[in-house]
Amino acid sequence: MNDKSSYKSDCCKKPSDESMGIQITAGPPAESVAPDDVCCGSPPGLASSSHERPGYALLDFVDTFVQTPAGPVPRVQAELQWRDHIGTFRARLGINRTQYKITPGLYCAGMPDDRAPVLVTANYKLTFDALRKELKSVNAWILVLDTRGINVWCAAGKDLFSTTELIERVQNTDLKKIVSHNQLILPQLAATGVAAHHVRKTIGFKVIYGPVRAADIPKFLASGLSTEPAMRKVTFSMLERVVLIPVELAHLPKPSFWLLVAAFVISGIGTQIFSLSAAWVRGFMLAGAYVTGILAGAIVTPALLPWIPGKSFAVKGAVTGVIGGAAIIVLLRGDLQLLGAAALLLFTTAVGSYLAMNFTGSTPFTSPSGVEKEMRKAIPLQASALLIALIAWLGAAFAG
Repeated sequence: MNDKSSYKSDCCKKPSDESMGIQITAGPPAESVAPDDVCCGSPPGLASSSHERPGYALLDFVDTFVQTPAGPVPRVQAELQWRDHIGTFRARLGINRTQYKITPGLYCAGMPDDRAPVLVTANYKLTFDALRKELKSVNAWILVLDTRGINVWCAAGKDLFSTTELIERVQNTDLKKIVSHNQLILPQLAATGVAAHHVRKTIGFKVIYGPVRAADIPKFLASGLSTEPAMRKVTFSMLERVVLIPVELAHLPKPSFWLLVAAFVISGIGTQIFSLSAAWVRGFMLAGAYVTGILAGAIVTPALLPWIPGKSFAVKGAVTGVIGGAAIIVLLRGDLQLLGAAALLLFTTAVGSYLAMNFTGSTPFTSPSGVEKEMRKAIPLQASALLIALIAWLGAAFAG
């Protein structure tokens, strides 16, 4: 017997009844359990899907495939699983956010026929999940465009959720072979990127803009594709603002490290040329002001946005930065002179203003041109305030 057959024989060998001290009185016939089923530990897992291909993996949210005249179409689960929630959490923290996307193409929910609606969305998985979780009782086709892992609103502004991409995706998926109607339901926030008349002229499909929120899709479909005023209204509630904060904070660790290193070095310069004790004590003061600026601009401003005075985000961030800076001065009043206090106040104001302005791109309040206009005005002022703050902080060491 060769080595291989000897190994299999030993692995699959069953102990005799006598050696186990067991008397079997009843049981299934021996043929009902194949020896390989109990070999080498545990029973085998599920058989591979007939849809698997070398080099490709079936996604967790695909449960089966629906056969169509254009070939099999993956059917997605409406219920989000733990992997989806973990992916959402990671994306909210900015971890590989630009890679959190799915393959563009045609998917489906439920058991759609040729009359089922076609819902168009982006291939950013957070957007895709927001749509599919609302389709528990809906039979629909889901056409996913290649937006490079960017959400609908931003992709439309970047010309990724575009007329050209929509036309090409309809043609590449042979959608005309699958549906007997000529309607495509697009998110309302995609309107800036798609020329509906050109789509109809080129491929014969009519573009219908659905509600702003995916949660309203079932009601929109049930009402015969009619919308209520509330479905067209773009909201930006406190919860919708706060959920974006981690993404803004995710960009800070690397620049913060170098800024804090510079802060500790500057804090050590003084009449003794350089003092480690001064670098430690004054450096922590400046670091505290920096953290306060982050809290003011990246957390307090988004959370309390409607109630903070000022129209532009840079001004709102400056307001919260001033308040935060004043709190730091009161806290450290026994260790600060006038010049040092002014430096900390300017520092928190500049940081708070800049981070709040950064948040502008995450909101529906301003257009891309409005964001650019605000940045052209605000950045020179923020940079000047930061430079003056650092010079004043350095000067305070010599004044003391």
